Amino acid sequence: MTPHHVLFLCTGNSARSIIAEALLNDRSQGRFQAYSAGSHPRGEVHPLAIKVLEQNRVPTAALRSKSWNEFAIAGAPPIEFVFTVCDHAAQETCPIWPGHPMTAHWGIADPAAAAGSPEDRERAFVLAFQELEARIKSLVSLPLETLDAVTLRQRLTAIGATTLHPLTPATND
Repeated sequence: MTPHHVLFLCTGNSARSIIAEALLNDRSQGRFQAYSAGSHPRGEVHPLAIKVLEQNRVPTAALRSKSWNEFAIAGAPPIEFVFTVCDHAAQETCPIWPGHPMTAHWGIADPAAAAGSPEDRERAFVLAFQELEARIKSLVSLPLETLDAVTLRQRLTAIGATTLHPLTPATND
């Protein structure tokens, strides 16, 4: 079975998109190959993103912050789905993706912008992880091979609208 290629986008590519990439690669049992990128990548993965992933036994060794330009050039993986996970990235003009993948917005509050105590900041990463995990579980359960394009687009949009916690405005991670 050839995996479906998914790209998660955020502005900084340091937290939410990284968590989504790691979760989908871990949870999909090879059905999906996930990547993440940012329009203005920070160049490093946020330490609390790594901590939350490792606490949940999600592999982190291959994770890195990278530009979305890596996925818009010849020879890039053939992306079928692009999901923005921050509101700012959803408003940006994205590159033209080869193959014209299906897109959806899955906005998640930026845990890197959380203020307060170290516990409050870590809790923000846990909440982002939980939101993304629930959405990825829904994505993995979709019968992709039997859905027509209109229904699939509706389902992907609906997944992005589901929330476990009240969303606060998403910023750049």
